Amino acid sequence: MHPTTHAAALRQLRQQPTWKLLSAENAPAVMALIQAHLLDGPRRLPASLLVERIGRDLERFRAEGFDLPQPASAYLADWLAAGWLERGLSAEGEEEYEASAAAAQAIRFTRDLSAQRTVATESRLGLVIGQLVQLAEESEPDPEVRARRLLRERERIDERIAAVRAGRLEPLPADRALERLREILSLSDELAGDFRRVRDDFRTLNRELRERIVDNDGSRGDVLDAVFADVDLIADSDAGKTFRAFWRLLTDPQQSGELEAALEAVLDRDFAARLSRRERRDLSGLTGTLLERGGEVHDVLYQFARGLKQFVQSREYREQRRMSTLVKTAQRRSLAVKDRLRPQQSIGRDLILSSASLRSVSQLRLHDPSLDAVNAGIADAAESVIGLETIAELVAQSEIDFRTLEEHIATLLADRGQLTVAELLREFPAEQGLGTVVGYLALGVRDGIIVEGTDRVSWRGRDGIERSARIPRIYFVGHSEHRARSSGRDDRVAEDAGG
Repeated sequence: MHPTTHAAALRQLRQQPTWKLLSAENAPAVMALIQAHLLDGPRRLPASLLVERIGRDLERFRAEGFDLPQPASAYLADWLAAGWLERGLSAEGEEEYEASAAAAQAIRFTRDLSAQRTVATESRLGLVIGQLVQLAEESEPDPEVRARRLLRERERIDERIAAVRAGRLEPLPADRALERLREILSLSDELAGDFRRVRDDFRTLNRELRERIVDNDGSRGDVLDAVFADVDLIADSDAGKTFRAFWRLLTDPQQSGELEAALEAVLDRDFAARLSRRERRDLSGLTGTLLERGGEVHDVLYQFARGLKQFVQSREYREQRRMSTLVKTAQRRSLAVKDRLRPQQSIGRDLILSSASLRSVSQLRLHDPSLDAVNAGIADAAESVIGLETIAELVAQSEIDFRTLEEHIATLLADRGQLTVAELLREFPAEQGLGTVVGYLALGVRDGIIVEGTDRVSWRGRDGIERSARIPRIYFVGHSEHRARSSGRDDRVAEDAGG
């Protein structure tokens, strides 16, 4: 490549957010703030919380002599426009910020510059040699050559097994193990950055596809064909292939299990104690970090496919296409008359422009919530009454453990002649909440004796809240007493009910 061509390429690269951040006037402060709040800790923060935290740090920066006169909200807007931050909406509808892939790359570059690492470490050299050897073996077309290499590898493995069993194999020295571990951390950090770039590539493809759909002048069938073709294009793109390879390795049970076991084993080694707190945190959370980054890419893909489908099915693209056609028509007509009409010349038509009323901030008044306060207490709700007609509907729509309820009834009837639903609930709390009460009432309608009056029962729902209601008074009696009541020889239950 000729130096002039190379210089032109570098000039274009200089306009990218990564280079702009590295060459910014306050680059040290900007990168330190983004790393502290959006990389070392949570990856996303609500706008209000981020403004508050950066505002506190700006005061200390100014005290240290940094020229940062603007408020935190102004700097966030500048960083967002420069491409160093990304903005989105949380599930609660609040704006939240995260560091862009360009900012993360610039910060990682400066961190590598400040890290004290040997220019050519043994682990990096071993990685290069190992990859080259593996590539040579897997690309060898001659089966006999590959077979001989595999046999030699098996002999080396057998020799190592014999040495281990004989106790002659020494473990890796702590310095070399620590060097190799830090090299793994560096590669994993770059891998997490790759996920961010893949996600950004998918978002860019999403915008481009929507523009192509709007510019498509065909029918709805042609538009759908274009959508499906573009979806295949995304799957076959470099970003799509990269993500599929990443995601296949991360979600493979065997691969993930081996990774978790290896992480636990390495963290238990003695040399791991020499890692910094940040390095130990990154290493222990490596699997979760990679899965989180891969999940973000997966969510972007899902939202892209669903949004593109709704965009076409709702025919929203037709309205956007119509607006695009009107704009292009106006532009063509303007170009056609540009040589015959001057900008200040009247053309016989008046255009009413939209406007907005502006007021000073000092004219605004804060809302006082105390003015809307109502000086009245909240009365307790009255106890509800559960009728037998309601019970039949609830039983038909519920799955109640009637076998357990019948066992509770039989257990208590073994020691006493009769009992009510309220007594059952005092002895055996309602495990299914209202469902237990409904089940007892259903059994009482079938096997019990309904008398006049009501009983108050209470139960605790799955949300932990105590509730109560009044139910019809129903007695469960033993077999002999039930016969006596049927023949009129025992009226004690009626007397109790009347009392």
